[in-house]
Amino acid sequence: MSRILIVDDEPSMRKILAANLARDGHAVTEAGGVAEARARLSAHQFDAVITDQKMGDGQGLEVLACAHEADPALSVVFLTAFATVELAVESMRQGAFDFITKPFQPQVVRATVNRACEHTELLRENDLLRLTVDRLEGSAEIFGTSPATLAVRDMIARVAPTNATVLITGETGTGKELVARAIHKSSPRAQKPFIPVNCAAFTETLLESELFGHEKGAFTGADRLRQGLFEAAHEGTLFLDEAGEMSPATQAKLLRVLADGKLLRVGSTKPRDVDVRVLVATHRDLEERTRQGTFRQDLYYRLAVVPISLPPLRQRREDIPGLCELFCRDVARELKVPARRISAAAMAKLRRYDFPGNIRELRNLIERALILSTAPELGPKDFFFSRTDEQLPVDGDGVQSWIDSLPLAVNLRAFLEEVEKGLIVRALKSSQGVQAEAARQLELSRSDLAYKLGKYEIKADRE
Repeated sequence: MSRILIVDDEPSMRKILAANLARDGHAVTEAGGVAEARARLSAHQFDAVITDQKMGDGQGLEVLACAHEADPALSVVFLTAFATVELAVESMRQGAFDFITKPFQPQVVRATVNRACEHTELLRENDLLRLTVDRLEGSAEIFGTSPATLAVRDMIARVAPTNATVLITGETGTGKELVARAIHKSSPRAQKPFIPVNCAAFTETLLESELFGHEKGAFTGADRLRQGLFEAAHEGTLFLDEAGEMSPATQAKLLRVLADGKLLRVGSTKPRDVDVRVLVATHRDLEERTRQGTFRQDLYYRLAVVPISLPPLRQRREDIPGLCELFCRDVARELKVPARRISAAAMAKLRRYDFPGNIRELRNLIERALILSTAPELGPKDFFFSRTDEQLPVDGDGVQSWIDSLPLAVNLRAFLEEVEKGLIVRALKSSQGVQAEAARQLELSRSDLAYKLGKYEIKADRE
């Protein structure tokens, strides 16, 4: 069903058009002139506009300008009894979709409006492709048979059919966007847009413009009107990654959209209706940030309607062999290289590794091995871990085997200091410099970690 706006100052003409368009299942809104059309366009999203040219308070060309100001992809059809070549040329030059003269045949109007709706949809899809092509990666499948993975799948199945806002948490690389895509794919909105945006990739002003759009002249460099991602995701799903990085001003605007489904473009005072499901992801502890006053408590409770916590790969090691098989097959196909098995020894090495980068790091390791190795089977030497990133084996026999592989002559004090320093650097890297998270990974108190940072003269970016 498409939404059509009819603009004509003759009530009888509006009723005739509305009755004909309703036969095709369209939802019709009427406006009696330019001013009323402008108000309708500023408050709602339409798929096509059909307008008269001469009306009491203005002309159809003004409606055309208002329509394209509200949505550059919106198709406008002119319907007028005062047809001239000059008017037809001018309306098409300004971007009208088609031009019909009165008296008209109902089937012609219906066919033209249907084509106009299809044209609008195509333009919007093209815009969405341009917006999302650089952000798309991977598939929406949540792979694994571990209890932790099965629990995540169960949560996805429960929440997907609803419109509930979902807060997805987990370390970097655990697959938060994949979970969001899986929720969208299994939801009633699956045929509508799924638009991801990384909130940490934009400055405060640019993020507001990206999400909510802006009016021409709203700020320096805003040389044209721009539709935001909320409007582009109308009736679909918007995925806000790294939502913990939003500024207080952006948080306030997001709260309003979640509360009443209305947004304000930057530089505008006219609210616009949007119907968007919001999924949010972060590797931050938002609850802790609300206590610190850096994240709005009321927004946190709006976002955390249904929380889903993704386990790191080190807590679901039984999934590693299956993930390796999947990545070996997919990467080989993408790179057009021979698919190869991973030897038992290499698999044991991978299962011992801590994977600070989680699933993303595993895929990258396999991609590098398939590119660089010429052997028929990928062995332990094909997977390179830096000394600071490699984890000690988790079982007693593995620890002893690792010790036996070391030289007999070892400066024990210096060696243990290097291991401790390396583990701290790795934890800080994994937590992006957040000391509280690094201390949690190392099972240290904050004071113990602070002491060791000073001892080894390690600089951390964040407290």
